[in-house]
Amino acid sequence: MSEIKKRIRVTLMRSPFGTGKRHQACVRGLGLRRQRDSRELEDTPAIRGMVREVAYLVKCEEV
Repeated sequence: MSEIKKRIRVTLMRSPFGTGKRHQACVRGLGLRRQRDSRELEDTPAIRGMVREVAYLVKCEEV
C-alpha cells in the first residue's frame, strides 16, 4: 500500500529583493520565482526548514 504524503502550499507574498543571498536561495529552492507564485510541495523537514527561514516572505498552508 502506498502512503498518503502530506502536502503544503507555499506562496511568495513579498519580494526577496534586498534580503540576504541565503534567503534568496531558500526562495529559489522552494521553486518560487515572483510574488503571488505558489507551489505545492511535500511536507518534509527540509521544506519546513526552508519555509521557517523565509517565513516573513511566504505564506504556508496545508493542502
